[in-house]
Amino acid sequence: MSDPGAVKAAARKAAFARRKAAFAARPPGAAGRLSEVLAGYRGVPLAGYMPIRTEIDPLPAMAEAAAHGPVGVPVIAGAGLALDFSRWEPDGPLRAGPFGAMVPEQDRFFEPEILIVPLVAFDARGGRLGYGGGFYDRTLERLRARRPTLAIGFAFDAQEADALPLEAMDQPLDMVVTESRVLSFPG
Repeated sequence: MSDPGAVKAAARKAAFARRKAAFAARPPGAAGRLSEVLAGYRGVPLAGYMPIRTEIDPLPAMAEAAAHGPVGVPVIAGAGLALDFSRWEPDGPLRAGPFGAMVPEQDRFFEPEILIVPLVAFDARGGRLGYGGGFYDRTLERLRARRPTLAIGFAFDAQEADALPLEAMDQPLDMVVTESRVLSFPG
């Protein structure tokens, strides 16, 4: 049997290549589709992310949602820990955070009930392959232990994989939004 870490590393490498090509092509429609989904949750505290490298950009949808309720971005407290979320405002002052993502200059922490989750790959069952640090898995596990928490993967269509090498600790997505569709995964 193959080493799970090696299998995940190979899956990540292939997925990064697909995401890079999709990012270069910049297919339209994803931010608008994400805004449409979020419109059904107006005022519910949510967190997105500040895009890095070839990640799909959720900022237009986050800015629209910020007019109706609190929106945050992840702040990495340290390796092996769950993420914290600091209140983000469009055009608010930012500072450099770990791994090159920008974070609000002043931390104003809160707990979101919806997470817009970046990813490397997803599958048709709501599986998600991230960067390998386990930050979102730990965070979703913590938040879901306290209250229902909706995890929305945001990705290019090209990031879909037939099957992902998932483990028991990997937290499932409730939904994936791409430039062409919205996939829902009943729990």
